[in-house]
Amino acid sequence: MTRAVHLASTDSVDTHELAAVAARTFPLACPPSIAPENVASFIDTNLSAARFAEYLADPQRVILTARDDDRIVGYAMVVNGVGDDPDVARAVEVRPAAELSKMYVLPEFHGGELSAALMERALAAVGGWGVRCVWLGVNQENVRAQRFYSKNGFRISGTRTFLVGADLREHDFVMVRELD
Repeated sequence: MTRAVHLASTDSVDTHELAAVAARTFPLACPPSIAPENVASFIDTNLSAARFAEYLADPQRVILTARDDDRIVGYAMVVNGVGDDPDVARAVEVRPAAELSKMYVLPEFHGGELSAALMERALAAVGGWGVRCVWLGVNQENVRAQRFYSKNGFRISGTRTFLVGADLREHDFVMVRELD
């Protein structure tokens, strides 16, 4: 199989395909205690084709796709800045910073070189922004993702709450990787 990771642009990404991958992969990062209706609400609000079209048009965001042949099998989204969450502001001490907002691959591609290549490209994508670190939030129960991020140079620097659905608060670690 030919595997390539490339930078997506508004004219080269099928937002419906991207949303379908997001809808399939987001639940994998959620603890089993989250009710399916809360997961579905989060997906509808944040991971729809319309939302991805908005994200792609935002100059403060970059979306990368991982492809197997010509099909999207994973994606990452980086966002310039820290945002206004006070927990994140405390945890991300190095500025300027960018957020690795989303990074997911289909289960059949877990554990391979595709995730590492996607991470490498996501970190490279923020190079032009002049950021000194990249941060992310990962559910405290998602040990597999935490291991992957640690292996890629991220360290836990704090915690935050994360809203899934209308009212369910989950608890994330905030992890930071300083850049050279």
